[in-house]
Amino acid sequence: MTGHGRARRIARLALGALLALGLTGASGTLAQRARWELTGSCYCKAGGELSCVSDQSESQCKHRCAEELCDDWFWLERRPCWNWGYGG
Repeated sequence: MTGHGRARRIARLALGALLALGLTGASGTLAQRARWELTGSCYCKAGGELSCVSDQSESQCKHRCAEELCDDWFWLERRPCWNWGYGG
């Protein structure tokens, strides 16, 4: 193998290794972000009725409320849904 072909092969291997490390690092960052993202209760007011879904991150709540065409919505971190009454 010539010196030029060998250098090209080494460059390709190095580029492949860097790309593999970059992809692994990116997925690790996403996994860490999801792991540390707070969850809470997501309230949606639509048609005059207020509904709530627990264990949602703020981004999940925004997405859910956009899909359900909520008139108004809010998210409370680290809190369960409150049923607005006693016993159920």
